[in-house]
Amino acid sequence: MEYRKFSRFSLLFLIIVFDAVCAENGVQILNDRASLLSFMSQITDDPKNALKNWNSSDVCKWSGVTCDKNGNRVVKLALSQKSLRGKIAPSLSKLSYLLILDLSENFFEGRIPAEFGSLSRLEEISLSSNRLEGYIPTELGFLHQLTYLNLGSNKLTGDIHISLFCNVSSSLKYLDLSNNSLTGEIQLKNHCEFKELKYLLLWSNHLVGTVPQALSNSSKLEWLDLESNSLTGELPSKILSKMVNLKVLQLSYNQFSSHNGNHLGGELPSIIGTLSTELAQINLDDNHICGPIPPQISNLVNLTLLNLSSNLLNGSIPPELCQLETLERLYLSNNSLSGHIPSAFGNVPHLGLLDLSRNKLSGTIPHSFANLSQLRKLFLYDNQLSGTIPPSLGKCINLEILDLSYNRISGTIPSEVAGLSRLKLYLNLSNNHLHGHLPLELSKMDMVLAIDLSSNNLSSTIPSQLGSCIALEHLNLSRNIFEGTIPASIGNLLYLKELDVSFNQLTGEIPESLQASSTLKLLNFSYNSFSGNLTNKGAFSSLTIESFFGNKMLCGSIEGMRKCHGKQTRHLLVAILLSLVITPIFCIAGYPLVHGSNFRGQSLVFNLKGIEDEEEATGKERKYPKISHRQLIEATGGFSPSTLIGSGRFGHVYKGVLQDNTMIAVKVLNSKADGDISRSFKRECQILKRTRHRNLIRIITICNRLDFKAIVLPLMPNGSLENHLYPSHGLKSRLDLVRLVSICSDVAEGMAYLHHYSPMKVVHCDLKPSNILLDDDMTALVTDFGISRLVKVADENVSINDSATYSFGSTDGLLCGSVGYIAPEYGMGKRASPQGDVYSFGVLLLEIVAGRRPTDILIKEGSSLHEWVKSHYPNRLESIVEGAIERCATCATIQRDNSKIWRDVILELIELGLICTQYNPVTRPTMLDVANEIGHLKQYLYSPSNLLIE
Repeated sequence: MEYRKFSRFSLLFLIIVFDAVCAENGVQILNDRASLLSFMSQITDDPKNALKNWNSSDVCKWSGVTCDKNGNRVVKLALSQKSLRGKIAPSLSKLSYLLILDLSENFFEGRIPAEFGSLSRLEEISLSSNRLEGYIPTELGFLHQLTYLNLGSNKLTGDIHISLFCNVSSSLKYLDLSNNSLTGEIQLKNHCEFKELKYLLLWSNHLVGTVPQALSNSSKLEWLDLESNSLTGELPSKILSKMVNLKVLQLSYNQFSSHNGNHLGGELPSIIGTLSTELAQINLDDNHICGPIPPQISNLVNLTLLNLSSNLLNGSIPPELCQLETLERLYLSNNSLSGHIPSAFGNVPHLGLLDLSRNKLSGTIPHSFANLSQLRKLFLYDNQLSGTIPPSLGKCINLEILDLSYNRISGTIPSEVAGLSRLKLYLNLSNNHLHGHLPLELSKMDMVLAIDLSSNNLSSTIPSQLGSCIALEHLNLSRNIFEGTIPASIGNLLYLKELDVSFNQLTGEIPESLQASSTLKLLNFSYNSFSGNLTNKGAFSSLTIESFFGNKMLCGSIEGMRKCHGKQTRHLLVAILLSLVITPIFCIAGYPLVHGSNFRGQSLVFNLKGIEDEEEATGKERKYPKISHRQLIEATGGFSPSTLIGSGRFGHVYKGVLQDNTMIAVKVLNSKADGDISRSFKRECQILKRTRHRNLIRIITICNRLDFKAIVLPLMPNGSLENHLYPSHGLKSRLDLVRLVSICSDVAEGMAYLHHYSPMKVVHCDLKPSNILLDDDMTALVTDFGISRLVKVADENVSINDSATYSFGSTDGLLCGSVGYIAPEYGMGKRASPQGDVYSFGVLLLEIVAGRRPTDILIKEGSSLHEWVKSHYPNRLESIVEGAIERCATCATIQRDNSKIWRDVILELIELGLICTQYNPVTRPTMLDVANEIGHLKQYLYSPSNLLIE
């Protein structure tokens, strides 16, 4: 009986206790709910409706919220990339069981709540890529369980308190405070041991002082980035030597000095060879390092990048460097290195970039360079090299840039080198002692943008075959001994901007094709023996007598030039009259003779036959109009050169007008198309047929026959974005910032569709201004899918960025895209990916803001557009921002009324461009994220008061 009473009492007690616990848990989840609702009340904009279900009763089912397994407490809040605006409410500090807090990549403003220091269980915090400002709360040092802290890319200021380094040092594995405006020293004391730390990123701040000795305790460190600060003291080689797992080291753009106090930089110690053999990259450029390069650096057998440029290094290049078999990029430029170039460089199998420029190197160019099958960029300019150009360089078939200028090289230009058809950016052999004629093989460089052969002793005539260099933008043949006339074919180059033939022995009249060019901006014909009458029309409209000095037989209406005599005028008038009489006669009698046999009686129908037969139909096929071959000939004037609007490796594009006044663009494939070009045509047809989006070019019809292949597209009356970014002949662009942001939004939407929503997922591979067309309403359309890649996603639930395979043609392994826009991983042999398109889009954003082509930056600055802009970020952007405002058509009004708005938008574009062009493709956003960001930026421009708290 007593036992039963006791049992009933025990059971009753347990029920009471259980009810009490349940009641307590119920109160706790209600408290968590109240904290989250308080946080939501501070959100001023939720464009993605990320918080739309935060009014339900079950907190654990709210988007971004994760509870423990019993559903009693909130343990995770993850709202990254939701475009949320407002302030971070301190009420989140009441989520006492919170383990993970991720509010990164939004638009949060204000300060980081100091109350977060009470979240004692917190293991991960990510508040990066917002607009947070003020100090980093010292209370964060109370979070002893913290393993991950990322506050990068905000507007934080002040010193980094010692508590942040010491109190959480035992557990922290990842610390990112980069890209802020933090000041003071790195307050890491000897008793603070970051024993678990793997990533320390403090780049782009205003930190001063030395690299603390206590950092040597971080033996697990893999990634150390301290660049772009104001750090001083000795180069921390002794500290680094204890980091046996270090893989990436970034110390550039600081003020490290030598131990003897002369501020000229200390030597690179041999102890560098004792660093971790896992180290993959070393960036020590611009650090005032002096002395020789220690041969012990060859111990770092996994190095892929070594950058020691812009220092005070001397002595010879140690042959031991050539033992680094994994080396892909080597920068030793702008030092005082002397001696010969080691021939053993030919034994570095993966070397893709070698920059030894601006040194005191002598001797000859090693023949062993012919072994470097991966070599893409070779910079040897501004040295004391002699001898001849080895013909074996022609075996470097992937070479894109060759710069041997400002040396003492003699002999002729080898035809093997002149025939480097893969050369994409520039050939610079200027300021040497070269002689002889120009090899006709130069005409094979149909992708090169610039050729500079000035200041040599080259002679004979300028070959007309240079007109085959269809991509050429800059041509400098000045200060040689060329004679004869300038070939008219040079004036027909569609993209030529600069031509300098001064200080030669050229004669005859200057070709009319040069004056008729719509792209030429800089011309120099001075000090030759040209003759004839010149007018101040076309490309000559902005020229003065300075461009024609030293040509006594020239006359005309150019400013400062002598007027022509009447007799010459009469002769010119007679010639014009004769041409007016003869031309119609030829057109009437000659045209049927030339074209009759080819087109008589033919009526080839353009349709999708041949493409559809090879593909599996998906749904109802669209109907395409039938356009006869004769209609197309009539529309384009027989594919007349006067209707040519573009040329490339794959063929030509002509404009035309159909009988119903439809404006068309006809992309005609090269009649000598090889297998790659044929596959390119097929791929473009597949993409244009299967995709449909307001920001992608639509197809009118196509033809796929053995003897003729063409794509008919609507003609865009406003041309390409490139035409507006770089208008010719002093014209002003009518694109203000609102229009430019709208265009960027259009492009991002089109690319997001290709990557995420298209029936066949597509990687474009060649996104650039010339491939973005503008319709009547200035809506942007992405075009030219000739080198695109088709994507097959194995799992429909998996993102295209996570699990995708790509279809390739025979061009696999070659760089995809145009120089300046190509993602860096492509240069290392990686396959085409959506992240590569994101990189190209980021370059486009930076180009629009900077107002400079990425190729111009490469040629004139020697760096990528990303690197050039990053070198100005964040404290030296004023000139870039001012330039962007000045280029806008309506900037005068906007600058007075809404200067802050415009500056905010330009800075946002810069930051988004830098994020998209990050070196590591994994860290880039998706095009879907980018499209959302620019969409909100566009909304902000139209209604800034609704979207931004002043």
